[in-house]
Amino acid sequence: MKALEIGIGTGRFAHPFGIKFGLDPSRPMARIAKRRGIETVLGIAEFLPFKNKEFDLVLIVTALAFFKDPIKALKESFRILKPGGQLIIGILDKDSPQGRVLDSQKRVSKFFSEACFLSTKEVTVYLVEVGFENLEVCQTLFKPFERIENVELPEKGHGRGSFVVFSVRKPF
Repeated sequence: MKALEIGIGTGRFAHPFGIKFGLDPSRPMARIAKRRGIETVLGIAEFLPFKNKEFDLVLIVTALAFFKDPIKALKESFRILKPGGQLIIGILDKDSPQGRVLDSQKRVSKFFSEACFLSTKEVTVYLVEVGFENLEVCQTLFKPFERIENVELPEKGHGRGSFVVFSVRKPF
């Protein structure tokens, strides 16, 4: 299976999942991902430098909040996926308690100052609009970050957890 993480950063998520390809706009982050054995290309999600129908899986973890045009990035993901290919997206839901806290701290946070957090509802609408099918959603991180002591197992659906994961497929 040929898989790509968009917004790979250091490869923290791609590496344990065995994803061998990544894209990121940051050269220093891409260097770290390369040291983890991930073939990394410099670029942005809205203009993916890959062929049509090249990948079986595309992963986007928290990076959607940093894309200038999330809908265009999702259309590009759709383009590079093979028919039946899977897109997995993880977001910090802006409508969750932790999402509201982080959103309110954007002015004082160097890391999150550029973020445009999205809600589960917004991402769902975007995915359907682009043409993805078979939407599945699960959630985790039910407590404030500072109070999490153990791994919180994911639950189906959304509305309680701050971290929401979407799984969709490109139609055959």
